[in-house]
Amino acid sequence: MITLFKHCVKALLYGIIGGCVVLVIIFVLFLENRPELKVWHEVKLNNEFTANSPAKSFEDYLAIEDQLFVQLYERVYKRIASEDRRHINRYHRNSLSDPGRWSFNWNRTFEFSTDVPRAGVLLLHGMSDSPYSMRILGKRMHSAGAWVIGLRLPGHGTAPSGLVRVKWEDMSAAVRLAVLHLREKVGESPLFLVGYSNGGALAVNYALSMLEDSTLPQVSGLVLISPSIGVTPVAALAKWQERLGRLVGLNKLAWNSILPEYAPFKYNSFAVNAGNQVYRITNEIRSRLEALGAARKLNRFPPTLAFQSVVDATVSTQAVSNGLFKKLPVNGHELVLFDINRVPEVEQILIKDPKTAIDAMFQDLNLPFTFSLVTNASKKSYDMIVRQKQAENSKINETSLDLKWPQGLYSLSHVALPFPINDPLYGKFKPGNSTVIYLGNADLRGERGVLQIPAEDMLRLRWNPFYPYLEKRALEFVRLGNP
Repeated sequence: MITLFKHCVKALLYGIIGGCVVLVIIFVLFLENRPELKVWHEVKLNNEFTANSPAKSFEDYLAIEDQLFVQLYERVYKRIASEDRRHINRYHRNSLSDPGRWSFNWNRTFEFSTDVPRAGVLLLHGMSDSPYSMRILGKRMHSAGAWVIGLRLPGHGTAPSGLVRVKWEDMSAAVRLAVLHLREKVGESPLFLVGYSNGGALAVNYALSMLEDSTLPQVSGLVLISPSIGVTPVAALAKWQERLGRLVGLNKLAWNSILPEYAPFKYNSFAVNAGNQVYRITNEIRSRLEALGAARKLNRFPPTLAFQSVVDATVSTQAVSNGLFKKLPVNGHELVLFDINRVPEVEQILIKDPKTAIDAMFQDLNLPFTFSLVTNASKKSYDMIVRQKQAENSKINETSLDLKWPQGLYSLSHVALPFPINDPLYGKFKPGNSTVIYLGNADLRGERGVLQIPAEDMLRLRWNPFYPYLEKRALEFVRLGNP
């Protein structure tokens, strides 16, 4: 009987192992059946900045960046295949997607100086993104008197292959150089970090480092936009996909998505390593928050204002609240959530309503941060209000906004928050007489499975109807509200 049982267990184990092997093979074959990799997926740009680079200053960083873009032109633009010399390809000169069509290449680091800076602001973009996403907010802060730097993070703004090898430590090292430079330029004026998505994680990481190392320049506050504080646990498997690809010599396994590069200031293809680096830095933030909290050092964490959509397919909204704000002692922190459109025709077709989590925060009398919700004035109205509850308080105040939900929108998205309605690339309306590609409100209809660009990419909201509120609050927070 025992022998029979052992045989059954062994057969079951062999069956499970065999099934797993079959599933892995099917998975690999599926990934290998994707489009062929292009030169911009495989090129190695060895002029990129890393944490081990000899650069000692921000000027050194910019010099390396200059060399990098020369190398990009030589190794990518001049080497694309004839079939890729298309009207929509960012690596084909004079195409609609060519960054060179713009008056400034917003893939590059930008710096807006001023004679008497009221503040210093460092803008940090997201993963696979570029400084373009922060340009409007940067220009507005500069016009209000700030010295502004929009930093191109390592691995970005060039070719998607840059995300195959980049480490979050490389980005963190670049942030430190930029902060040192800003502190020299603004003197005793306050210094702020503004981070979008993974840039938000880098801003939080710097603030934590600042608590541990008093020699680092101190920042007066953080503004976070859709910050990457937590991501799906599935991201932990990313490194194993990449390792499997190296083991069996299949380069496509290094990519989560392989798409045409039609956007001038953002990679459309996404490397597995990029997701792994976001996972790594969020783990780093979580462990350091726990350690500093146990040592009672988080009371010096700089005041933080965060903007987040209640629904976000890229980062965890719950992690922003529970993984960051609830761990910080009371110190002027505020979380602003943009609610879904609460009209009945939207609520009735939701897969999952985030209302329960929202109500729980309003009911929490011990909440250590101010909680603000941008939402409908009523279920019968598209007009917007802000419902706000101060830290450790029960009273809820309501303020009307001169804003409303546009027809046809049911929520914001991760990629929408930093872009105003009139953004020339991602805004609601195509600029007149434009000579560049427009991606803000693509309206293509036809059969599914025909276009190279997934329908979900075209349907995702790319501009924020409530951007004026975000901008106003951000300027007030960095002490630029009354120039």
